[in-house]
Amino acid sequence: MNKIARFILFDILKNKIVILYTILLFIISWSVLGLDNNYTKATLSLLNVVLLVVPLVSIIFSTIYVYNSSQFIELLLSQPVPRSKVWFNLFLGLSTALIFAFLIGCGIPILLYSSIETGASLLITGVFLSIIFTSLAMLAAIFSRDRAKGIGVSIFIWMFFAIIYDGILLVLMFQFADYPIEGIMATIAAVNPIGLSRIFVLLQLDVAAMLGQAGAIFRMVFGSGGGMVISMIILAIWTLVPFLWSLILFNKKDL
Repeated sequence: MNKIARFILFDILKNKIVILYTILLFIISWSVLGLDNNYTKATLSLLNVVLLVVPLVSIIFSTIYVYNSSQFIELLLSQPVPRSKVWFNLFLGLSTALIFAFLIGCGIPILLYSSIETGASLLITGVFLSIIFTSLAMLAAIFSRDRAKGIGVSIFIWMFFAIIYDGILLVLMFQFADYPIEGIMATIAAVNPIGLSRIFVLLQLDVAAMLGQAGAIFRMVFGSGGGMVISMIILAIWTLVPFLWSLILFNKKDL
């Protein structure tokens, strides 16, 4: 890891918000998994927490950190350091710190109380969501110099993928209930990183029926080994595209 990324990593790990985030995840994970005898119910409860809390904290904290680091970024750019290297190391330090916080907070209880297969899928989705929403946060921050506007955009992005997107899918399914659109709905649902993460974990729990009418199609497409690879590819694309877009904007931006 580069010195810049290492400095950012250690700086974030000492941040009180990140420490509180780690402790909160640990308490929730331990209480949900350790105190509930119903393994499937406990995992589903923890999954809902991960799908809501991890993206929210990742995108809000990362957006604020980028704005607060504006003078530090300008100082680095005054040195003979390429812009792309500065932006990449900022992304690397942010995402690594949030991944560490998630793995410590959720990873220990999951390893103690969850099965290897389901626990691994939950940890993988949490790691991907941390990286994806850090990438989206950097894209939101580079779009506007106005801190309030940038944070507002980040909150809207989280609300869209966590709440609004599912509402749009439900409206479409009700409006076109008389047509065989399950396959289309399954494809659209998989485009959402939070929705895809939910599908990925639920199929490991063998509760595809909870996914609604498209449950059988989800199982057919994502339940196989090839489907798992496709899921990882889609999540990787969600990681790369927003970051590369933000990198292009950062290279062109007049600081």
